[in-house]
Amino acid sequence: MSQADQAAAAAARTSGTGGTRVLVTGGAGFIGANVALDLAARHPDWEITALDNLHRRGSELNLTRLREAGVRFLHGDVREPEDLRAAGGFDKLVECSAEPSVMAGVDGATGFLVRTNLLGAYHCLEEAARHHAQVVFLSTSRVYPIGALNALAYRESATRFELIDEQELGGASALGVSESFPLAGARTLYGASKLAAELLIAEYAESFGLPTVVNRCGVVAGPWQMGKVDQGVFTHWMLAFYFRRPLSYFGFGGAGKQVRDLLHVADLGELIDDQLLRPEHWAGAVVNVGGGAAVSLSLRETSTLCQEVTGNELEIASDPQTRTGDVRIYLSDHRALADYTDWHPHRSASDIMSDICSWIHDHERLVAGALAGV
Repeated sequence: MSQADQAAAAAARTSGTGGTRVLVTGGAGFIGANVALDLAARHPDWEITALDNLHRRGSELNLTRLREAGVRFLHGDVREPEDLRAAGGFDKLVECSAEPSVMAGVDGATGFLVRTNLLGAYHCLEEAARHHAQVVFLSTSRVYPIGALNALAYRESATRFELIDEQELGGASALGVSESFPLAGARTLYGASKLAAELLIAEYAESFGLPTVVNRCGVVAGPWQMGKVDQGVFTHWMLAFYFRRPLSYFGFGGAGKQVRDLLHVADLGELIDDQLLRPEHWAGAVVNVGGGAAVSLSLRETSTLCQEVTGNELEIASDPQTRTGDVRIYLSDHRALADYTDWHPHRSASDIMSDICSWIHDHERLVAGALAGV
């Protein structure tokens, strides 16, 4: 980016031409749409644009929601620089675009994943540098290596696997995995592409003085998520119970004791709003964001909750074979957030699952149609 370009961007920011301009990439997806809607509700004077290629089934359901909230929708793809240019100038970028499946690329079809997650992030950073915009990047807990995660010491209870405090590896405890956890090792192509994007972000922040934030999210869940077994597992579980679709406990003996933390998408929205309002305060932060040990479930515990909420019972099959890329336990140790904010998750696991069930009930026909053939 030339000095002339930087000067033009600075002039545009101080020209008084209107409210704060925010671009949300992946803006019709589950997280992106909810973030865009949350920002529109909180900041009526902001200009919110949601850019999305509508690749993910169900994302089209968010278009009416975005339009009714006054969010501008732009059909575009982060893999195409001209699509990002078409969004116009912006002051803040929330980068939610991704191929989020942990199984993506396992079948050898790596091109879409790498071009979306890494090349797409590069294109977003180039455009952010042109406008000297703040960047809030949605990364993933999958940046942490699988082998190291599965080597963590644990105990087994009646319903779940549990981490213990005494660990040989640094950056891990009964509270979960922290940002200092070792990064050496394989982590799935999804995780590798997101970690590579994180490295690019650090370089762009240094080279162009961009205020950037990286949020390494655990499982995010809530209404309007078209959950699948390899992405959005808690919503997938509730959808299966509600519509009486088949389920299986797979891996680690097939008992359904593997554990993930979960975070309500509305709680994530509250954190992102804080980050957007205080760009210099958050500049350079790389933080774990999730429900942590306090808001976590095993698959077995999720089944119990789903049965309680829906009133439906399911016979759940068992497959002891552990799939490539699966992890026994992941909990976000998010204590580093305390250096920046007093934010913490407000909604419990039960709250999250109940909200998902209520959303399905209120939009049953719409959701069933979107799930057809999935």
